[in-house]
Amino acid sequence: MHRTARRASGGAALLLAATLVLTACGPQSQGGGGDETTGTSTETDDGGSTELSIVPSVQIDIEGAEVEATEGGDPADPAGDGSAECAEGTAIAMAGALTGPNAALGLNILYGAQLAVDEFNAANPGCQVTIKEFDTEGDPQKATQVAPQIVGDASVLGLLGPAFSGETAATGDVFSQAGLLSLSASATNPDLTKNGWTNFFRGLANDAVQGPSVAKYLVNTKSFGSVCVVSDNSDYGIGLAQQITEGLGDAANDECAAEVKTGDKDFSAAVQIISGADADAVFYAGYYAEAAPFVQQLRDGGVDIPFVSADGTNDPQFVSQAGASSEGAILSCPCGPAPDDFAAAYEESAGQAPGVYSVEGYDLATIMLSGIASGVADRAGLIDYVANYSGDGLARTYEWDSAGELAAALIWIYEVQ
Repeated sequence: MHRTARRASGGAALLLAATLVLTACGPQSQGGGGDETTGTSTETDDGGSTELSIVPSVQIDIEGAEVEATEGGDPADPAGDGSAECAEGTAIAMAGALTGPNAALGLNILYGAQLAVDEFNAANPGCQVTIKEFDTEGDPQKATQVAPQIVGDASVLGLLGPAFSGETAATGDVFSQAGLLSLSASATNPDLTKNGWTNFFRGLANDAVQGPSVAKYLVNTKSFGSVCVVSDNSDYGIGLAQQITEGLGDAANDECAAEVKTGDKDFSAAVQIISGADADAVFYAGYYAEAAPFVQQLRDGGVDIPFVSADGTNDPQFVSQAGASSEGAILSCPCGPAPDDFAAAYEESAGQAPGVYSVEGYDLATIMLSGIASGVADRAGLIDYVANYSGDGLARTYEWDSAGELAAALIWIYEVQ
């Protein structure tokens, strides 16, 4: 089960700080009840313990070069000016994994969006917007069952999601034919914007940006001359692995390239291949539910070369589940760290620290809410509003090209420390 985010008290607009904090700090406890800790405690060699967390390191460009992180401009406030008017029952939807092995990724988005909706509703008595939750479990087949429910709900003007690339590919035609805005905070497979969908917009860089950027960072900055690329069989993993492999060029070690499946828990075959290779690092293209046991088995098998992965792994649950084996992991993400005040308000609202895509969930929900506040009252109008939108959010500037890709986006590198 998942816990619906608590409403923020007072609904006051955020005072946005320029100071960045750890996006993925405070991993969710494995126990019941949703209690939070400030880090993952792991035992050290001398019998003590240390706190591990995912720490932002540097921002990189498409060439993999480190670039100075730019401060945001004037981020849009979901509260607006408080004068919004809309029809009773107006709603937006969120679709993604809210239960299942990778639920944390979907919940991060939901909780960010819920915070934006709560702030909007507190400031706009003439327009009360509901966010309707649709759980896909991150499964493309389940998503195809959920999609008709979303488009069939006439109160839903726009959709935040789907969250994963596979479910987005499986349902994209449904949302396109229904003329429903699909605004994803996390689906990064590059092919998603090549389907001719005029209703789909991606709120972060795709893997055709992330893959080459990270690959060149590994080769040119980290000086890795041989990298084993391991991919799961999801649309996300396959697409990312292809981009990473191409970007690595001669540094991609074909002898230790391997494929696994989502849901796998035994990675002994891949570990054996990698342990016999003369490699400098392992790159895993997939989600944290498999990345955690994979890195544990690598370490147990005596493979101590750096473990590298991307946004599907960049979540507190990776650290929580992998424990000490996650230390030193290098994790990329098109997402950026959260400002202090947002992190505090999010934790008060959701009962946990923000994670990967939390800021994107907030920003994209804010854009839809600003469209509704501007007088948009139907699905077509909201698509047109987003297509012509240009403005700053907490994470970045949001402005889309004709294919639904951001006009500009960079990648962050994080490390587990």
